[in-house]
Amino acid sequence: MLTLSACTSGSTTTAASSTAPLSLPSSHVHGLSVHRETGPVLLATHEGLFDMTRSPAARILDTIDLMGFTAAADNGVFYASGHPGPGSDLPNPIGLIRSVDGGKSWEPLSRQGGSDFHALTTTRSGIVGYDGTLRTSPDGKTWSDVPVDFVPAVLAGSPESSTVLATTRDGVQRSSDGGKTWALVPKAPVIQFAAFASGTEVIGVEPSGAVHCSADAGSTWARTGSIGGKVQAIAAVKRGEGKPSIWAATTEGLVVSTDGGSSFRASDGQ
Repeated sequence: MLTLSACTSGSTTTAASSTAPLSLPSSHVHGLSVHRETGPVLLATHEGLFDMTRSPAARILDTIDLMGFTAAADNGVFYASGHPGPGSDLPNPIGLIRSVDGGKSWEPLSRQGGSDFHALTTTRSGIVGYDGTLRTSPDGKTWSDVPVDFVPAVLAGSPESSTVLATTRDGVQRSSDGGKTWALVPKAPVIQFAAFASGTEVIGVEPSGAVHCSADAGSTWARTGSIGGKVQAIAAVKRGEGKPSIWAATTEGLVVSTDGGSSFRASDGQ
């Protein structure tokens, strides 16, 4: 069981590294995904999908501008949204699409020509997306609109839980029922990026790069450290009993923390 001690405050200094961060293959990063066990570090960008565990980064897909991008519970299954790129016969916008082979090929599921989900996540209850309207779906094919008075920068969820977080300019909005109802989290930091490391442990990053950790699915937060450079996307995983590992795609390259965000170093894609 995850304990609250897993997210305690620590150093607020980004660790120095003699190695430059791994360069990103695109200046427009829209998503970052890391499989909890053995999967690659995947970067969703304006120019397609890249595997960052290879050197140089290997392009998996180049025919879709991936705006929304999220992993499902099963290894190699992803959902995405965005715009068709050169060589694609998908409509614009592409609606919700799914890959079951690690991003190599994609199938249209719903809302083709109607939705460009800039924020997208999966939960135990289904899929939550924002295309100007917040929408929930149990299967990626049928959708229900959810009236909200906020615009999410990022939607963060986990296939292990029905909790969803939305980062907004006014603070963190939280749903415990798969996105159907929402409430502003009191005293939460104003974070721009969020990622679940497990069903209950969440990492949040402010626009300034300040890193926060929550051990109770976003209800309370503790400052842990800071990321240098402008952050574009983050991912987090919980392995074993230690603190979560965090990856961040920044304007300076790809960096990683293995101590819950207390310090960061250049990442080699692992």
